[in-house]
Amino acid sequence: MSTFLLIRKLWPFVRNYRGSLALALFLTTIGALLAQVTPLVMEYTVNTVQNLLKKPIDKGEVSWVVSTLVAILLGKEVLSLLVQLGQKFLSDRIRFRMAADLYDYTIQRIVSYHLSFFALNQNQTGKLEKRIDKGIENLTKTVKNLFVDIIPMMANAAFALVLIYNKNIGVGLVATLVLPVYAYISREQTNRQKQIRRNIQDVRENKANALFGLLESILVVKSFVREGYEKGRQQDINRSLCENEIRHHRTNYLFDGLKSVAEQMGIVLVFVVTIYFVLNRQMSVGAILLHIMLFNNVSAPVRHLHRIYDEYSEALVYAEGFFDMIENNTYLHQRGTLTTTNWKGHFSLRNVDFVYPNGKQALRNVTLDLEPGKVTALVGLSGAGKSSALNLLAGFYDSTQGSVLLDGQPLASYDSDFVRENVGLVLQKNHIFAGTIEENIRYGKLEATDEEVIEAARKASLHDQVLRLPEGYKTEARSLSGGQQQRIAIARLFLKNPPVLLLDEPTASLDAITTEQIKESLDAVKQNRTVLIISHNISQIMDADKIYVLEEGEVIGQGTHESLYQDGGLYRNIIDSNARTLNISRLAATVLG
Repeated sequence: MSTFLLIRKLWPFVRNYRGSLALALFLTTIGALLAQVTPLVMEYTVNTVQNLLKKPIDKGEVSWVVSTLVAILLGKEVLSLLVQLGQKFLSDRIRFRMAADLYDYTIQRIVSYHLSFFALNQNQTGKLEKRIDKGIENLTKTVKNLFVDIIPMMANAAFALVLIYNKNIGVGLVATLVLPVYAYISREQTNRQKQIRRNIQDVRENKANALFGLLESILVVKSFVREGYEKGRQQDINRSLCENEIRHHRTNYLFDGLKSVAEQMGIVLVFVVTIYFVLNRQMSVGAILLHIMLFNNVSAPVRHLHRIYDEYSEALVYAEGFFDMIENNTYLHQRGTLTTTNWKGHFSLRNVDFVYPNGKQALRNVTLDLEPGKVTALVGLSGAGKSSALNLLAGFYDSTQGSVLLDGQPLASYDSDFVRENVGLVLQKNHIFAGTIEENIRYGKLEATDEEVIEAARKASLHDQVLRLPEGYKTEARSLSGGQQQRIAIARLFLKNPPVLLLDEPTASLDAITTEQIKESLDAVKQNRTVLIISHNISQIMDADKIYVLEEGEVIGQGTHESLYQDGGLYRNIIDSNARTLNISRLAATVLG
C-alpha cells in the first residue's frame, strides 16, 4: 500500500469534507507563515541591539524597541495558538466523521457478502473485528496526522527554506542536503519494517480471535480442565506478538538515531557556513541566529516525523487488509431484481455440486424438489450434506455446479430480500441477540404489536415460562436456557409467518413434552406451506410427504416413509436405530399396558 494509493482510496470518504479541508489548508498556510516571524524578529533584534551599542544608549528608544518586539512576538503566539486550535478542531471533526462513514460503509459491505466469505480462515469473527477496529482507527489517525502534523510541518519547512535561499543560496543548499539523506534513511526503514508490521498485524488478529474463542468456550475449557492448556496457547501467541514488537521497536530506534545524526550534521553545517559568511562581512551577525532558527523549522519534520512515522507505517499495513476486506467483490452478493406476485414457492436443486471455500465438497450431483404446499424431509447421517443443501436453498451460498431454482427461475435472479422475506428459518443452533425476549421475538417482524409477540410466544410454548420470570418479556434473552432460546427462535418464525419454512433440527434442544407441543404448533403452521425439515426426530420425518436420503453428499434414495423403509438400506437402519435408542417396544408396552 503506497501513500498515493492510500490517498486515492481514502479520497471518496474525505471529499465530503472539502470545505473543512480547504479551511484547514488555509490555516496551515497562515501557521507556516507565522512560524517564520520569530526567526526574522530575532535577526532584527540582534542587528538592532548591535547598532544601539555603537552609540550612547537612549532609554526611550530601547523601551520602544523592546515593547514593539514583545508585542509582535506575543501577537504572533496568540495568532499561532488560534490557528493551531482551528487546525485541531477541523482535523478532529474530519477524523471522527470519516470514522463514522468508514464504519457505516464497512458494515454495508460486510453484511452484503455471501456466507462463504465468513467461512474463510482469515475472516473469523475475532480477526474481522480486529481488522475493522484497527483499520478505521489507524486510517483516521493518519488523516489527523496529515493535517495537524505533516502538512503544517512541510509548509513550515518550505517557507523556511525559501527564506534561507533568499538570504543566501549557499546556506540554502547546505540546509537542503539533510532532506535526501533523511529520505534515504526513511526508505530503508520502511523496507525493513514492512514484513515485521505484517507479522504484527497477523499475530494481533490471531490473538483477538483466540481470546474471543476462549471466552466463548469457557464452559468447555473448564469441563475438560484445560485451563493450563489454554493458558499455554494464549502465552505462545502473546510471546510471538511481544517478540515481533521488540524487533519492530529495536529497528525503529536504530533508524531514528540515524535521522537524529543527519539532523545534527545539518545544524553544524549551516552554523559553520553562516559563520564563514559573517566573518567575511557578507552577512550580519543576526544572520547566525536567523539561519539556525530557520533551519530548526526545516529540520522540524526530521525531528517530529519519526514520531508519527510509526503510526503512519502501521496505518499503511492495516490499510491493505482493511481495503481488501471492504473492496472484495468476489464474495459480494449479486442481487437479482426478479420479484413476483404469483409466488408458488417451488424450490429445486438440479445436479448440484457444492464445495465450501475451505475445499471440502459437501454435495455431489444432488437433485431434489420442495413442492409447494408439501413437507419435504432430508435424512442422513451427520456430515451427509443436509444443512449444506438447506444453505443453498436459502441462498446463503452459490452452488459450485448445477442450478438452484425457485418456481423454475434461477434463485440468483430473484431479489434476495424478496426471497428471504418469504422464507422462515429455524436452525439447530439459533443466534440470540443481546437484548430482551420481546426484542428477540420481534426481530421476526419489527412492526409487530405486543399482542402478536405474545401470540407467537404462545405457539412456541414460551409464554407461560416468560410470565414466571421476574421481568417477563423484558428479561435478557441470553440469560435463558438453551431450550428457552430455541423457543424464542421458533416464536420468531411464527411471528414472521412466511410461506416457506426451512427447519434444521427445530426441536433439538427441547424436552419431550415441549417437543410434542412445538411439533403440534409446527404441524398447524405447515398447512399450505412449502416446508423442508431436517430432523432426527422419527415422528417429524415420518409425517413428510417426501423424504430424500443423503449419504456423503449424494442422494441415495427418495420416497415416502413406507416406501423407503420397505426398500431397506440406510433409511431403514436410521429408523431402526432410532427405535432401539428410544426402546420403543418397552415404551409401547408401558403406555399400552
